[in-house]
Amino acid sequence: MKTMGLTVDHNADSTSIDPDYTHFIEMIKKETGIDLSQYKEGQMKRRLTTLRVKNGYNSFDLFFKAMMQNKNLFNEFLDRMTINVSEFWRNPNRWEVLRDSIVPELLRHNKGRLKVWSAACSTGEEPYTLAMILADKGILSNTTLMATDIDSGALEKAQQGQYLERSLKDVPKDVAARHFTSEGMHYNINDSLKKAVQFKKQNLLLDTFDASCDLIVCRNVMIYFTEEAKNTLYRKFANSLRPGGYLFVGSTEQIFSPGQYDLESTETFFYRKKV
Repeated sequence: MKTMGLTVDHNADSTSIDPDYTHFIEMIKKETGIDLSQYKEGQMKRRLTTLRVKNGYNSFDLFFKAMMQNKNLFNEFLDRMTINVSEFWRNPNRWEVLRDSIVPELLRHNKGRLKVWSAACSTGEEPYTLAMILADKGILSNTTLMATDIDSGALEKAQQGQYLERSLKDVPKDVAARHFTSEGMHYNINDSLKKAVQFKKQNLLLDTFDASCDLIVCRNVMIYFTEEAKNTLYRKFANSLRPGGYLFVGSTEQIFSPGQYDLESTETFFYRKKV
């Protein structure tokens, strides 16, 4: 689950051609495989201009060269590119639908075994929310639960499984009591949940996807891609679902004409692959 906050820099005019930024996009793609042209340019350029200026570089060319020599600066670039802000059980009523309607339907058709993927999982709140639901239904041990993100730093935090109390504000109290232990100002995910999630680095736009997933969760990410990139990703997600499997998207990411991806809308923000 990711959201991306915006920092407005009125000196960054995304509507004009900027050779410095254009070359930066080309070099980032060549060296890392990350295609910034697939993201909405206005938002991304403002975000990265703020980061560049903060670190004291007066051109994207100099900023790129510095990033290639400084791992910490590169990780800061990844953090700013994705802005990892996440919470457990975000939009609780949608997770309740998943728990009470979607998962039972999937179990009826799959003999109690599931393959679940949290795409662009950020710092782990989303896959761990899935793990809590599956554990409480007694099927976590029979579930393959994958979680991927492009940001290695975010994945490291996810694997640590330590969070501030504010991240738990939407978690039902009884659920939190079962799956977290408190330690000072932090709350730690229980080891049984940490062991159940397979974390892996992945570039959604570049890499191939696993097949035959029962449930794919990708929320609050797609809105930052171009229409062309979104179309590509929806097709890739649909192709990764088994017939009858579900794609769960964020609250601002309604798919118009889902039939073009061989999907059909069932519950709000849930799309089932046609059988």
